[in-house]
Amino acid sequence: MTFEPEKLDRSTQVLAAKLKELRKGAGLSGDRLAARCNISQSKVSRIENAKVRPSLVDIEQILKALDASPEVVAEVARLARIANTEWRNLRELRRKGLGTRQAELKALEASSTSMRYFLLSMVTGLLATPEYVRASLANSPVDTSKAVAGKLERQAILYDQSKRFTFLLTEQAVRWPVVPPLALAEQIDRLGSLTHLPNVHLGVIPVGTPTHTTTPMNTFTVYDSSLATVETVTGSLVLRDSRDVKSYLDAFATYEECALFGDQAREKLAHWAAICRS
Repeated sequence: MTFEPEKLDRSTQVLAAKLKELRKGAGLSGDRLAARCNISQSKVSRIENAKVRPSLVDIEQILKALDASPEVVAEVARLARIANTEWRNLRELRRKGLGTRQAELKALEASSTSMRYFLLSMVTGLLATPEYVRASLANSPVDTSKAVAGKLERQAILYDQSKRFTFLLTEQAVRWPVVPPLALAEQIDRLGSLTHLPNVHLGVIPVGTPTHTTTPMNTFTVYDSSLATVETVTGSLVLRDSRDVKSYLDAFATYEECALFGDQAREKLAHWAAICRS
């Protein structure tokens, strides 16, 4: 399924209007529909006025209460999938300020318990040294001072034992020369040290490792089992549809089976760091 960015901005309104149209077509008031669905009338009103994004369970209850046809169910499911996808344009993020983006990520991490990061091409800010963070933002056309500070501040959450982090890094992500060789060696050393944190599960996937049936295409993060973000060159997708999130959870599990952890990961990281220092 393809998502067109210009459609995503109005998708919640389109879904809301469709649900309202179906309710009226069935001759039901908001109160009667709410009673049939065992939800509050105010929630029905908020859904129909696009004030809240309905969950898949909400939609299933509403369509069942309306005795919707299979064709209508399929149409609404398509609308719901788009409505549960958000496009974050990089230009818009820069306009709002990259520091704002860091605050959003910090809030998302604070509200999540289990986080999974698949890193295809670079080290993520949570794992980065200050020099690596600054270098990764060096080509940005806007001021990055708040973004740098925000990335480094966010790292404190790694030491919150109530959180569980799993990081999978390809060899390319670890060794990509974002910084000069000696600074890269320090970055790799940091990755090795973080493998000792009890709530951090950090694995590496060396070049040449078979990845079975799944080919890595994008960097992505899954928060608990409810939300996935996918990074692209021009922005990121935020996916909330359970089917989409499950697809990324399944892909992550496949990559995790291929990764090296513990002593094997530390040995490989130490080898790569030594090459940088040679």
